[in-house]
Amino acid sequence: MLAPEVNRAIAEMGYACPTEIQSRVIPLLLDGRDVIGQAQTGTGKTAAFGIPLIEGIDETLPHTQALVLAPTRELAIQIGEELRKIGKYIPGICVATIYGGAGYGRQFEDLKAGAQVVVGTPGRVLDHISRGTLKLDKVDYLILDEADRMLDMGFLPDVERILRRTPRERQTALFSATVPTVIRVLSRRYMFEPATVHVQPESITVEEVEQVYYEVAERDKVEGLLSLIAQDPPERAMIFRQMKVGVDRLVSTLRRRGLPVSAIHGDMSQKLREQVLRDFRDGKLTFLVATDVAARGLDIPEVSHVFNYDIPEDSEAYVHRIGRTARAGRSGRAVTFVGEWDADKLPPIQKLVGNKLERCVLPIYAT
Repeated sequence: MLAPEVNRAIAEMGYACPTEIQSRVIPLLLDGRDVIGQAQTGTGKTAAFGIPLIEGIDETLPHTQALVLAPTRELAIQIGEELRKIGKYIPGICVATIYGGAGYGRQFEDLKAGAQVVVGTPGRVLDHISRGTLKLDKVDYLILDEADRMLDMGFLPDVERILRRTPRERQTALFSATVPTVIRVLSRRYMFEPATVHVQPESITVEEVEQVYYEVAERDKVEGLLSLIAQDPPERAMIFRQMKVGVDRLVSTLRRRGLPVSAIHGDMSQKLREQVLRDFRDGKLTFLVATDVAARGLDIPEVSHVFNYDIPEDSEAYVHRIGRTARAGRSGRAVTFVGEWDADKLPPIQKLVGNKLERCVLPIYAT
């Protein structure tokens, strides 16, 4: 049972019926279990950990009881706002949001006032710890959100330094779209018998996307991509590659061909990433080449095309990628290149999306 104040707040937020991740995770967290939640962005996972977190806070104690780590300032701000809404009717609860690239004034004030919940990026959290403005010795709840993205951005050492400063008996929840080996190692090291909840992506989220695939030799991919762009010029397009080095190489090639393009991946500074996204949203860039993790959570309605330059490793990644288009009621087109070594990766995608994925022939191969 949730407190009446929490029930009132989530009713106002429109949570009439819980999503799958919420219905499965909330009871576990309320029961005190550690949890690994594997779910994509947009499944309602913030409320899945936020409702039990707010429910467990003692608003009469003015010290940090819960810490939520997020990979970017945008996500930290978003989580902070959601938690404030959930705790809206509980007097005395204070949520502090701390991240780099912003002044310290408000952050110092919130922490000094005894914020029970702190949401922050790893670098700024460590900064406040070193300044003595944030103490984690009484933390009861620790949340790692978008853990795979955090590790992709190089935050693993920072995350471990933070984890080691929290009490061993804390409750921990980790949320991630993918669970690679490094996250499994992290969970074994810092979590206690975690329950695993895996929410499958819903293919209905991509109903409005026209999906096609082309069989193409690796050496022909650049020319194939350029031919499709010339044939059907995008308003805005995202091009996905598996590796960061592949992203940079493709950006260099496309720039030499005169395309307004930039990269986005975990090796870029937060400031540079924000500038690239602003330019993309404003139309200064037409093409954005990205890795899966770096593109998570981007919501840019003008994206008319998604190009899977490298076919994704699994069907879940495919759904996430093509979900970047056909936003806000618009139509969208998703193009997938199937290389000579990719035959085993196509059938699981076809099984998930049914007959919506159509085989076509590249203009450069047409006779």
